[in-house]
Amino acid sequence: MEIELQPLGLPSDNKRPFVIAGPCSAETEEQVMTTATQLAKKGCHMFRAGIWKPRTKPGGFEGNGEVALPWMAQVKKETGMLTATEVATPEHVELALKYGIDILWVGARTSANPFAMQALADSLKGIDIPVMVKNPVNPDLELWIGALERINGAGIKRLGAIHRGFSSYDKKIYRNLPMWQIPIELHRRIPNLPIVNDPSHIGGRRDLIAPLCQQALDLGMDGLIVESHCNPDKAWSDASQQVTPDVLDFILDRLVIREQLETTESITALRKQIDELDDALIDLLAKRMRVSREIGQYKKEHSMTILQTSRYSEILDKRGAQGSLLGISADCIKKIFEQIHEESVNQQVEVMNK
Repeated sequence: MEIELQPLGLPSDNKRPFVIAGPCSAETEEQVMTTATQLAKKGCHMFRAGIWKPRTKPGGFEGNGEVALPWMAQVKKETGMLTATEVATPEHVELALKYGIDILWVGARTSANPFAMQALADSLKGIDIPVMVKNPVNPDLELWIGALERINGAGIKRLGAIHRGFSSYDKKIYRNLPMWQIPIELHRRIPNLPIVNDPSHIGGRRDLIAPLCQQALDLGMDGLIVESHCNPDKAWSDASQQVTPDVLDFILDRLVIREQLETTESITALRKQIDELDDALIDLLAKRMRVSREIGQYKKEHSMTILQTSRYSEILDKRGAQGSLLGISADCIKKIFEQIHEESVNQQVEVMNK
């Protein structure tokens, strides 16, 4: 399905990237208005706040619901900012539109559920409003594209994507792994689709917001959605990943906006080198697979099993260490050789079954 798009048509600033900012949750009228007023004074054009906040586990603050929507209307009236919130059900859509919300986004848990996405799409038919879809919690590009296609199929052409990272059991630096290759591939597949980065949910810590913002822009993201609270330490949800409007202003002022210049002779020459090296890599891989098939033939003739676990472990350990010495991360080398080994096994299975 081809996605038909129109520009989001949202306000922007030539000096700064496209930014939507505001607290994780709309907690009280005072908190909403104080944060919005501070952000407006810093030049923010779009205000976000969570109205419905179902948490991973029950018992925490789950949003004020409809009670908070008049606060958002007041933000727009008093500051002139556009307002944005997350919707997860058709009822949310109906209420958000009733109170004049300008921008809707779909959360990661919802985008992972095709039934929920279709229900939202059906509720948006005949409505012209910008809608942004967060990546699903799991790293599944097709699921993300499917969610976008469902919304687009309802007639929503002012469509965008939000990259908020992907959940992982193995928590290291980030709350959600960026896995930048996935939004990069999304951009390759749908070039005109705006992609907004969410450094708050990727980092999970306020000290990671600035470097993640810069990395997102360096990778060609179209904008940012950042959680900002007038008193982050007292926030009722996700306190550790929110920053004050002053801190956000400081971060945005120091971002380097890189220009997309025409390709120069120097970079063309370097890309030619990359192409030549890629050709050589593929040739080497083909030679490696020929050897794998010869090994498969030997194993077949001597009634040996295909998988030799000790040999596989030896390869991963040895190549990982070798890569580290040459300036390539051991994790990167491991992933590459896992794929190479998988294909080698496939080649040997084919030989064994002939």
